[in-house]
Amino acid sequence: MQQWIEQAQKGDAEAFRELSGHVRGMAYVVAYDMLSDVQLAEDAVQEALLEAYMNLGSLQEPAAFPGWFKTIVVRQCHRLLRRKTETILPLEAAEQVAGSSPGAAEIVEYREWTQVLHRSVAELSAKLRVPLQLFYFYGYSLQEISVYLGLPVATLKKRLYDGRRKLKGALPVADLAAAFHLLHEGGARMLHIVNGDTVGDKLKQGIVQGEVLVWREIYSVGPIFIDPAAQQNRLLRAEVLQATMGIPAAEYLAGCAEQERRISGFRQYDEVVLWFEHDLFDQSMLAYLLHWFNGQKLGNTKLSLLCIGKFPGIELFHGLGQLTEAQLSTLAGTWRNIGRKELLLGSLLWEAYAAADPRELADLLLAKREELAGGALSYAYDAFKAHLSRLPSAENGLGIVEQTTLQAVANGMDTPLKLFRQVTDELHRLGMGDTEYWKVLRTLTAGKQPLLEIDGASELTDYREVPEFLHRSVTLTAWGEQVLAGAADRLQLQSIDEWYGGLHLVGHDALWRWDRAAEQPVQHPSSARKE
Repeated sequence: MQQWIEQAQKGDAEAFRELSGHVRGMAYVVAYDMLSDVQLAEDAVQEALLEAYMNLGSLQEPAAFPGWFKTIVVRQCHRLLRRKTETILPLEAAEQVAGSSPGAAEIVEYREWTQVLHRSVAELSAKLRVPLQLFYFYGYSLQEISVYLGLPVATLKKRLYDGRRKLKGALPVADLAAAFHLLHEGGARMLHIVNGDTVGDKLKQGIVQGEVLVWREIYSVGPIFIDPAAQQNRLLRAEVLQATMGIPAAEYLAGCAEQERRISGFRQYDEVVLWFEHDLFDQSMLAYLLHWFNGQKLGNTKLSLLCIGKFPGIELFHGLGQLTEAQLSTLAGTWRNIGRKELLLGSLLWEAYAAADPRELADLLLAKREELAGGALSYAYDAFKAHLSRLPSAENGLGIVEQTTLQAVANGMDTPLKLFRQVTDELHRLGMGDTEYWKVLRTLTAGKQPLLEIDGASELTDYREVPEFLHRSVTLTAWGEQVLAGAADRLQLQSIDEWYGGLHLVGHDALWRWDRAAEQPVQHPSSARKE
């Protein structure tokens, strides 16, 4: 919405048309509530839109538009009330006037029940009636209504609950349940796509209705391709994940096929909601899904996004999996609509992430930094910049994860468990899980010139299967001390065979390094000479 406002302020008539279509439903509900007259309410909305268009240049802060516009609507209503006629139509007739409002066509799928609800809701007090109409009949999110009405989301949730309770007292319970089954708040025709089983299991406990699809992937590890579903690409990825992460190839391939089968049927849903968070694990997954949806014809399916990087009361937010069911329930309905702009931007991020030249991603982040910061993908810049910092550094060949690990050992972290907690807290933007981190430890302890030593590591065949591994002693080797001090290069000592998105680095002289001072990928001099 902010982009429409900014473009409209520059004289873009098409942007104002889009903006008008988005806010018309809200304006109409407020106007009808004050005027109780269909035609007068429509007149008030039209006059308010004209006044807003004429004065949009005076609005200094685009984010203040909802409250500013509501004031104009109310002022127009007061003007009309002074000369109001007695022509009054029932609320359900308003559907014909405001039929272009978001979600109206879907909400009246079974007209008999919705007419009952319209009449019943109209009899509620204004305090309960307006939030119910905006949320259920017009499909606005709680966050949008919160901004428009100037009420906290928690207050809106309470009013929706109180409104539903009063309606249940006035209607047969079975009838009310059948009618609300069709409406915007998590109806059966919704699909929620989430980042992990922990979150998925909690959402299924009545937090949302509809179906939940857990997207089981880890795009922060292994080879990445623009089209990962192509057979050759899929097989290579399965092979690498099995060799480096211990994920059985057959299990991985079967899981991919099943989740792709489910997502391919997205058009049977009225709305698809993506639940994600701020770190690379999630942002890479989100970028892929946006890239995928960008290649589809959405039809009548609405696409929405909930993406957070913090939560009240949680000092260090790692992800949605930390939240209780009660905490997750406060997020239901607060997602925002996403359109072609976000789909295209997500697709560009995915394609750059899948490129073999890391400069493509670095250049995209620089070019789109302001656009990313002000939109739905506001966490992408930091997440993908953190991804680039995983490249071997130009200074000592250590990526940010290896550098942070060696430094933590030098500072006294002396077991794998302590290291995991310290490093993942410090590098929370990466969103590393334990299996991914044990892979890093394995590389640091490997070869004839290891940088770390773990007591008894030679006895272990697989760190993930040995719980006592977590408490074994970890120490820096002499080589590790040299590399940490910048007196030696990690790749010269250990070599490398690692994927960073679409970039595959192999050998002692990896082509690409990360320049920490410039925060840019650079070609390593020794590799450049060999070309």
